[in-house]
Amino acid sequence: MTLYIFAFLGGLALFLYGMQLMGDGLQQAAGQKLQKILEALTGVAFVGVILGALVTAILQSSSATTVMTVGLVNAGLMTLKQAFGIIMGANVGTTITAQLIAFKLTDYITIILFIGFALQAFSKKTRGKYWGQVLLGFGILMLGMSMMGQAVLPLKQYQGFVDFIANFSSNPFLAVGVGIVMTVLIQSSSATIGILMAMASQGLIPLEGAIPVLLGDNIGTCITAILAAARANYTAKRVALAHVLFNTIGCIIFIVFMNLFIKLVVEISPANDIARQIANAHTAFNILNTIIFLPFVGYFIKFVEKIMPEKGEKISRRPVYLDETMLATPSVAITLAEKEVVRMGKLARRNLEVALECINEYDEEKVAYVLEREPIVDKLEEEITVYLTKLAEAQMGEALSARHTGLLHACNDIERIGDHAETIVKKARTMYEDEMEFSDIAKAEIKQLGILVLEANEMSLNALETNDKGIAEVAVEKCREAKRYQKDIRKNHIARLNDKICDPVAGFVLLEILINIKRTSDHSKNISQLVLGVF
Repeated sequence: MTLYIFAFLGGLALFLYGMQLMGDGLQQAAGQKLQKILEALTGVAFVGVILGALVTAILQSSSATTVMTVGLVNAGLMTLKQAFGIIMGANVGTTITAQLIAFKLTDYITIILFIGFALQAFSKKTRGKYWGQVLLGFGILMLGMSMMGQAVLPLKQYQGFVDFIANFSSNPFLAVGVGIVMTVLIQSSSATIGILMAMASQGLIPLEGAIPVLLGDNIGTCITAILAAARANYTAKRVALAHVLFNTIGCIIFIVFMNLFIKLVVEISPANDIARQIANAHTAFNILNTIIFLPFVGYFIKFVEKIMPEKGEKISRRPVYLDETMLATPSVAITLAEKEVVRMGKLARRNLEVALECINEYDEEKVAYVLEREPIVDKLEEEITVYLTKLAEAQMGEALSARHTGLLHACNDIERIGDHAETIVKKARTMYEDEMEFSDIAKAEIKQLGILVLEANEMSLNALETNDKGIAEVAVEKCREAKRYQKDIRKNHIARLNDKICDPVAGFVLLEILINIKRTSDHSKNISQLVLGVF
């Protein structure tokens, strides 16, 4: 018995490895076109279905497509409606694996393996090597299927197992639960379908028992989206919820109409070919479920948003947009890094705004606000830098490389703005504790300077976010205006000191604050110049 268990597990390992090898080969053979495919996506759900099916057919994994989709939604590059279309398509696209398995190619496994190896080893063209990898992966996958089929054959002799499987036909919800558990454990819906086919080919499970397991398999595969969205934003979590509801509602519908569905599968499949019947059932379920949902996508999205309303979230101390799975696609990774840098910039800007408010009107809560959030800015700077360092290992064109370098510089400038905000708020606290106060004229001048600096900073971040050179030029001029005004304030302050209008001790603190405010403006200018191509 132990030998059969290890034979089954070994067959499953070969199946999963072959599927991964085949998927990697297909992706490489197709070229790096996935990002362009997704960029062509429109708000039309049907287009999303087509693209989702295409991408999944290339990747040979609905889980990979789902993770990519959740990442793009989390990055703000895709809406919930667009993502749902892709997920419906991914469910359809993943059925191609089952269709390939259903071809009776067991007698040709050795030939497929030899051709795949020969192409990979001896082909002079890179594309030829990738197609050899595809064939080699498919051959290993089929070898794994054959091993699993032989390993489960003795189960016919175990009456307890036969009786348990027999319950699937009369108790479909039990079968659905088994399908969910199997897929969650294996982390591959295609592998679950492969196991079903292996068992069915040995007469261990009838079509009536296999279909409910198959439906549970579609629910179980949602675990990937759930895990991917666990630490993502609310929209990404809604994508995971939409995926679960889509497959669960579809499962309930098809259980209710199980007899009709079985008749349909038998009608469109060859007689006495249980493997093809299971493959067709898998395809038919996902296509029909998509057709059922398509007319109601708008209403379904509103329903998802209603049962998961967005709530005010605490500021994440970790990156929200960075996704290491996207490092293999530099254009996407750069976009994600830009969004994270801008997010970091807005946090630093808010800290600066609150710090400046504390100069004119001290508030202990505002001081605490800045001091609590400054470490977040520092942590983001560290993590973004690490992410961009990893991205530097990928091949990038001249334009992407320039953006990459610019982001590293911008990240450092923003971190320094955060540091200056922290210094300013600490100076404000010292003044309050030592009962120092600026003159009304000095307060008015600092307030006006703060307005200029914040406007310049906001413009520089907008320029970075939109890559708008026009905004960047205006921001640079605004920074120069702030610098000129800061010099005027210094002159006015020295004149007031000479006239004994201002307290000399408070005046010294004022000069230090002016230096910090001026430097935040300098860093904003640096960010704007990065957009203008000046490093």
